[in-house]
Amino acid sequence: MSRARRSVFSVRYAERPGVDLVSELREHAASRRLPKVTNVRNILFDVLVHGQDVAIPLGIPREMPKDAARAGIERVWTMGWPFGVKRDLKQFRYVATDVDWTAGDGPEVTGPVAALLLLLTGRRVALPRLTGQGLAELTNRL
Repeated sequence: MSRARRSVFSVRYAERPGVDLVSELREHAASRRLPKVTNVRNILFDVLVHGQDVAIPLGIPREMPKDAARAGIERVWTMGWPFGVKRDLKQFRYVATDVDWTAGDGPEVTGPVAALLLLLTGRRVALPRLTGQGLAELTNRL
C-alpha cells in the first residue's frame, strides 16, 4: 500500500463515528504482536522512525538511543524495499558524526545517525540536520 493510500486510510479510520483512538491505543499498548507488515528484524528501526514521525511535527524532543539507531540504519541500508536505498541513495557516502557508521560511495553526506536513519527511510525532515558536499545533489534527488 502506498504512503498516500495509507495516509488516506488512516484519516478515514480516525474519522469513524464514535471512534476513540486513545482507548484503542491503550487497549493494544501492552501487546507484543508485530504488525503484519513487519518482522523481528525490522521492528527496531520501525519503532524509532515512527516515534519521530509523531514527535517531530508536534515539536516534542524524542532522542533516539545511538546504539539502537546504528542497528536500525544498518538494517535499512541492507534492505532495499521499501526504502529504495540500494537503488536511489547508494550514490552517496553517508557518515554518522556521533557513532561509528559509514556506508556508500560518492559525495559525502554527514550528520547524526538518527538524522541519517530518517533520511534513508524517506523522511525529508532530516535534511536540515545534515551537511556535506553531496547534500545539495541528494536534496534534488528526493
